[in-house]
Order: sequence, then structure tokens, then C-alpha cells
Amino acid sequence: QVQLVESGGGLVQTGGSLRLSCTVSKRPFSSYAMAWFRKVPGKERETIADITWNGHITYFTGSVNRFNISRDSAKNTVGLQIDSLRPEDTAIYFCAHRSSRGSYEYDYWGQGTQVTVSS
Repeated sequence: QVQLVESGGGLVQTGGSLRLSCTVSKRPFSSYAMAWFRKVPGKERETIADITWNGHITYFTGSVNRFNISRDSAKNTVGLQIDSLRPEDTAIYFCAHRSSRGSYEYDYWGQGTQVTVSS
């Protein structure tokens, strides 16, 4: 059973930085990419960035300047660096796994890690 576990969330002041990490256990042979999302209560889930295991990155609207996704294929981990944090970045951050090569469809999800930014 593929499992994704996020870590690195917490409480941070406005302007601070956080680095989130996602570890994939039992990574399948078909594994192609990983992504980070976030969810604010009452709002739709937002895609932040997607990265293939060979390093191709896609950033989604509004996330290019302050977010930096990375991966360590040998350790089966994906990171998300978030800089210049703002109160509106407060959310649960999730990582997800993608086997599909032709579309951004995700087949496994982590439980999420809470990020809270104080003003």
C-alpha cells in the first residue's frame, strides 16, 4: 500500500518561511510525479506545484515566486519551500502522487500538514 506522509507544518509569523516534506513509502514502479496542494476551509483545493521524478516542474497560478518544489528520487521525498508567508497561506497542505503521464490526475494522497501564519 502506497503511503504519503507530510511533515514540516506549523505556526509561523508573517514573512517567515517553512519547508514541507512528503515521504512516499512503497513507491510503485509506475510512479511518475508528485504534487503539492493546499486546502482552506470553505474554499476549493488549490494546486501549488507538480514535479516529475526526473525533475520537470509545473507551477500553477499564483505560486511561482514564493513556492519552490523539489524532489529527492533516491529518498522518495518531495519538498515544498514556502517563503514570505502571509496569513492567507494558512491552510492544510497535502502532497499527492501521480502515475499518469498524460494528465494531472493523482492516485494517492497524504493526510496533510497544517500551516498557520500569524499576522
